Amino acid sequence: MTTTWILLRGLTRACHHWGGFAGMLEHTLGEARVVALELPGNGSLHRMRSPASIPAMAAYCRTALAQREIAPPYRILAMSLGAMVAVAWADAHPAEVTHCVLVNTSLRPFSPFYRRLRPANYAALLRVALGARAQATERRILRMTSAVHADDAELAQDWAEFRALHPVSAGNALRQVFAAACYRAPRAQPPADTLFLAGAGDRLVDPDCSRAITLAWRRELRVHPTAGHDLPLDDGPWVASQVADWLAGRRSGDF
Repeated sequence: MTTTWILLRGLTRACHHWGGFAGMLEHTLGEARVVALELPGNGSLHRMRSPASIPAMAAYCRTALAQREIAPPYRILAMSLGAMVAVAWADAHPAEVTHCVLVNTSLRPFSPFYRRLRPANYAALLRVALGARAQATERRILRMTSAVHADDAELAQDWAEFRALHPVSAGNALRQVFAAACYRAPRAQPPADTLFLAGAGDRLVDPDCSRAITLAWRRELRVHPTAGHDLPLDDGPWVASQVADWLAGRRSGDF
């Protein structure tokens, strides 16, 4: 039976930023259809107004899938802000979401703000939100989010060219930051089977944020020893293999 996996990206990021990961996950899982969804205000939807709340973003995703006639149940793999959307979705509509893989995320009320977003990044994120030159912005984002590609000029150029064609407005970026800052997850775990993945080298969000949620919700956490915030970029094969192992019931030593 074919299962449907939904991919959700993070703050100001687009489907383009998954690179080849969607195909990699589809190949690793075999009988699976992988669908990358754009959040309003990002990528091909950059002219849309970003919702100022996480539940509103989840509502948009449900509508977008219905319009494409992609019916539930869904399995969701989501990063950072996208993982917040996945939690809100699974909590509000438990019959629709059976599995979640949440990558390098953070949630109120489980971690303080200075761990959910490391203070060293505040100034850089403000410059990103205010729309500096595309090339400089994407280099800055790579330095914040990747432990492997921090100085990858070719990738930064690719992302800059994409940003020039699909610019995220300052208003949309700030609304996304506001939505992430204000969202408060349920203290009780949503019923979806959930795996947390984190990169020990994450310089944007403290990996302990994932650990705090897993302790509260009694879910499994698997930690990559070196990867940064953009874990699928830094080691996509590891992410795909962890998902496959988890689905097969093979556990990890990280909790």
